Amino acid sequence: MDAQTSKDVIIRAWREFATQDPDRIAAVFTPDAEWLAPPRNATARAIDGTHHLVGRDRIVRFLASEFPTVFVSDRSVEFIAIVAEGTTVVVEERMRATLMNGNHYDNDYCFVFELRDGLIRRVREYMDTRRAEEMFSATDGERRLS
Repeated sequence: MDAQTSKDVIIRAWREFATQDPDRIAAVFTPDAEWLAPPRNATARAIDGTHHLVGRDRIVRFLASEFPTVFVSDRSVEFIAIVAEGTTVVVEERMRATLMNGNHYDNDYCFVFELRDGLIRRVREYMDTRRAEEMFSATDGERRLS
């Protein structure tokens, strides 16, 4: 798989994630896919504490059902860079949304995608966990937008 094809797989995957359609999301992952995020990150704690999602079905449940209960509206993703080497794709992005507590969310991310047979096999997610925690825990009077 060449670098451009790998990039195209990931760009398509982000479009499928946005649909929140379980079948369309499932179609971009291998059955044994894994998604690893930083332990104790705010999103995982808001859902069930799990930061290591194992299996396509678990990842689909997170993206289609759980993620929208935390990031409830105004979700947007701005791609900063997409870099590929063979079947590895690195995505730098900025995500904004309104959280379930009404706070504005604005954070930078880096994702490392590993592909197998044109599907996502593993995702490693990195973000500013401290900044996220501040946005999740701030009260109305002290919302942090920086």
